[in-house]
Amino acid sequence: MLNIRTLILATALAIGAVVSAGVFTYANAATTADLNRDSDEALQTLYRTHPFAEQLSHRAKAILIFPNIVKAGLVFGGAYGEGELKSGSKIDGYYSSFTGSWGLQAGAQSYGYAVFLMTNKAVRYIHNTHGWEIGVGPTVVVVDEGAAKNLSTSTLKDDAYAVIFNQQGLMAGVSIEGTKISRIKN
Repeated sequence: MLNIRTLILATALAIGAVVSAGVFTYANAATTADLNRDSDEALQTLYRTHPFAEQLSHRAKAILIFPNIVKAGLVFGGAYGEGELKSGSKIDGYYSSFTGSWGLQAGAQSYGYAVFLMTNKAVRYIHNTHGWEIGVGPTVVVVDEGAAKNLSTSTLKDDAYAVIFNQQGLMAGVSIEGTKISRIKN
């Protein structure tokens, strides 16, 4: 029994070290100029690879873009990245995205995601909370290729649509449910 506890503790510490190294390296390097450039490049990549995302952008009140999320886990895991909120061409704030998880998982990967805020209510919610947990507050629909085929101007009825893109690495699946988004810089 002690060996299993030791293994779990060692695994948690190892994953914590990996995630922390990636998080702090990126966080220290992520100046506002870096975030602006990375977010613009990520949106252009997203629009090229998922044309429906560009259609969403034309109807969105604002876009919350996280160009690079780093995720690692072995039983316990975490994901972190920084991004910005854009209203048209105006930058409306800088945010962090953090997810903690546990369960059957092993590996590491990176990905980006964008949340298209479709209503003024969703934009106000992000401004008025000190941290927004996806799954609590405005309704967020995660859009994949299949769901995108059914989106039209008459079916866009939810507060926000999230699109995950640029997945790289070895880890099964990405979920943003339970992700905490917090304002980090002015």
